[in-house]
Amino acid sequence: MTAPDDIPAEPRGLPPSVLVLVGANLVPLLGVLGSHWTVFAVLLLYWCENVVVGVFNVLRMLLANPASVATDAAKLVFIPFFTFHYGMFTMVHGIFVLALFGPAGQHFSPSPAAFVAALRDAGVGLGVLAIVLSHGFSFLHNYLWGGEFRRATLQQLMMQPYARVVVLHLTILLGGFAAKAAGAPLVALVFLIALKTLIDLRAHLAERKKLGTISAP
Repeated sequence: MTAPDDIPAEPRGLPPSVLVLVGANLVPLLGVLGSHWTVFAVLLLYWCENVVVGVFNVLRMLLANPASVATDAAKLVFIPFFTFHYGMFTMVHGIFVLALFGPAGQHFSPSPAAFVAALRDAGVGLGVLAIVLSHGFSFLHNYLWGGEFRRATLQQLMMQPYARVVVLHLTILLGGFAAKAAGAPLVALVFLIALKTLIDLRAHLAERKKLGTISAP
């Protein structure tokens, strides 16, 4: 899938993916306000976003700079290395979420089945779907249709998820500890979701500027 020839090459204004991102981030807010989601449910949902980010980044790496034979050869090294390294990072992060914020007295084993069961019990399926749709829309609209795949390098794509995920989820974990210490009052969870949305939005726009989808101010 490539951008049509009549699509302008110059950077555009804010992409529609911004609205989709904000909409996806409203789902946990609705979950907290309407379905009484706990700190654990919110943090587990945000952990799932790590997985979604990693999957779409592998797709980005596969499709990056298709006209370059050297890039295609380098993918044989970069993609397996990223998959292993980012996968280990994500698994360790998930174990921390399960162990530190999961239901008291419940033992979690670091297995895919344990994460699936935790997601089912937390009732955050709609939130996971919203995250997949948000990142999927950005992948299709910005990366493919917007031509980012022609400008992206494997080095950029290798580091991009870490720059976004590490800062974002360190903030979320600290906020989760604060909310848990406060007994998880509604205001603490709402503040955590709002903070995550702002950081997520800023990181999303930074990625678009780096890849030339929107112009820098």
